[in-house]
Amino acid sequence: MNMYRNSYYHYQWHNPMHCSWNNLRWNYNWYPHYYNWNNTNWNRYENIKLTDYGPRPFVVNIDQATKQNDNYRTALWTGKHYQVTLMSINVGDDIGLEVHPTTDQFIRIEEGQGLVQMGDSKENLDFQEMAFDDYAIMIPAGKWHNVTNTGNKPLKIYVIYAPPQHPYGTVHETKAIAMGSEENH
Repeated sequence: MNMYRNSYYHYQWHNPMHCSWNNLRWNYNWYPHYYNWNNTNWNRYENIKLTDYGPRPFVVNIDQATKQNDNYRTALWTGKHYQVTLMSINVGDDIGLEVHPTTDQFIRIEEGQGLVQMGDSKENLDFQEMAFDDYAIMIPAGKWHNVTNTGNKPLKIYVIYAPPQHPYGTVHETKAIAMGSEENH
């Protein structure tokens, strides 16, 4: 029986007509080492160890990692050309009005809702949109921007900066710590 499963596994991967999500799910259950062969820090049933994995190769369930993060900011992956951070914005709080002159930014909301504001100056935020679960926000370099949590639970987001914005391994437990850290740099 075990030989049949192994043969079927290879058959379905080499014959795409016979490959389906149900078959793949079945094989992950029988062959967990194919599902989690390189990353010993987590598996699909446990919490993800939230640390900066950059710049080495890394695969993660970004939805799970983002929702698991309770820090204001946690760097998850810092490379040479971009950085991924996780953020948790408290109810009624915001990221803070800011501008990155040479850094493009991508924000994705995994859980919650927020008001997105952007503009050419901090006195003229002429772009305003509401964003919800699964929405993506693109912020061009040089645009003043802010995202305010307008929901009733923490706003869980991940942010991609290109190039990296924060030092490798950055963890800010609260917004106050993050603001203090940025004043010192």
